[in-house]
Amino acid sequence: MRLAVRVTPKGGRDGVDGWALDPEGRSYLKVRVSAPPSDGAANAALIAFLAKTLKRPKSALTIVSGESARLKLIEIDGLDEPAVDAAFGPRPTA
Repeated sequence: MRLAVRVTPKGGRDGVDGWALDPEGRSYLKVRVSAPPSDGAANAALIAFLAKTLKRPKSALTIVSGESARLKLIEIDGLDEPAVDAAFGPRPTA
């Protein structure tokens, strides 16, 4: 499954700030990480945080787009919608 995530680097802590909708009505998860956005540190922290929260190995998560952007698309192997909803709450609807 693919998960849209908006990451805030140097956010003071690692955590989820909930769901939001983009202007087209697509949902994305707001996540903050304490790592800076340099040398891929924030991306690594994001993958580690999501893997721990979703109880998946880090190798099951891949950034498929947005490597250097705040909005990223994460591919998560072996995960379904109910598991995401259980971990982060239900997604908003447009």
